[in-house]
Amino acid sequence: MIEDPKQEEAASSAATENNGGATENGEGAPGTTETIESLKAEIEQLRAQFLLARADLENQRKRLEREVRHACRFANKQLLSELLPVFDGLEAALANTPEEHPLREGVVLTLRELTRVCANNGLVEIAPGPGDDFDPERHNAMSAVETDEVPPGKIVRVFQKGYALNEQLLRPALVTVARHE
Repeated sequence: MIEDPKQEEAASSAATENNGGATENGEGAPGTTETIESLKAEIEQLRAQFLLARADLENQRKRLEREVRHACRFANKQLLSELLPVFDGLEAALANTPEEHPLREGVVLTLRELTRVCANNGLVEIAPGPGDDFDPERHNAMSAVETDEVPPGKIVRVFQKGYALNEQLLRPALVTVARHE
């Protein structure tokens, strides 16, 4: 304990300076509380900006991943689209070549291998048969005919097969449809 009143006053003022301006009853110097509150508000604002920037970055990363997956999925679209006439030509060759022709087996093997490679890359054949339902999303009606062979609204004949790549239509099947009465 300090017995000299001057020493006690000096010790009290030193303690006040060491406490950052706080007095014995806990009250700060004027403006200190406002400064603390403004700093807390600034920290909250910076935290909110950080969280927003982090969320934006995460969304951009996900969007880029989705675009890369989409690009990979449809990267072969142009090539596969240009191969469709090759399919048509090979199928026409098979339809017009006698069974005993020496080149027929080579055409069959070529068509089979081409079909396998294209299927592994997501190409799907759209080949409706007579009597199948007409689907305007996947078929293109070239004409409508009256017939007793199939009910109205059903496919009568297929002129050209259609193709889809990973569920996206590349070319619709060209068909004739039975006319509604």
